[in-house]
Amino acid sequence: MNNPKNPFAGIAEGITDQKVIDNILVGYFNNRDISINWLQPARAGKSGGHGEVTNYCRSRKFKAVFDRNEYVIIHIDTDISLELGVPHNNENGHPFSPEHLIERVIAKFREKIGEDIYNQFANNIIFAIAVHSIECWLLPLHSKKAKSETNDCLSILSKVFPEMKKEKDYKHYQKISMEYSKNESLLNLYSENPSLKIFIEELQKRPIVISEES
Repeated sequence: MNNPKNPFAGIAEGITDQKVIDNILVGYFNNRDISINWLQPARAGKSGGHGEVTNYCRSRKFKAVFDRNEYVIIHIDTDISLELGVPHNNENGHPFSPEHLIERVIAKFREKIGEDIYNQFANNIIFAIAVHSIECWLLPLHSKKAKSETNDCLSILSKVFPEMKKEKDYKHYQKISMEYSKNESLLNLYSENPSLKIFIEELQKRPIVISEES
């Protein structure tokens, strides 16, 4: 008998990002037993960053992810999109909408993954692209005036949590995103931030089934 696949694997810039996404998925599926098989970084202390995300996606390891995992979540913040060749502004100097920026970043990842592999597994790839950082996803929880902000989100959060100015601690990110692990809170708030809304909508598009063993 074949072992059942994990529902999710994940590739993220860092451990702090993983903790936020963990809580979001727990809240979305209303299931505290959901476990994500985080491949990058594999654990605290391992190297992270957007370069490691793109390296994993264009490596031979990427296709093998689907042997044991049903879906893979790819996280990246668009504050680094210039390094992917995706500018924040159009030729007239006006900012791209979050929707358009995310589409352009996904197009770059299609190139890195390879069109053949991407087309084969497109329905099983879920992008968690934060505009311009995952801290922006936390603003609906902690800032009434800046719920939909996409710029300087870490600075905004640091006014609420001064300790964030010193270092990025994954335990702190887990704590300040914990409210999203409550289904009612997540469903009430996710649409307040544009790129978080897009991530949730990507989950909604897929017939994801979480078994009791997950």
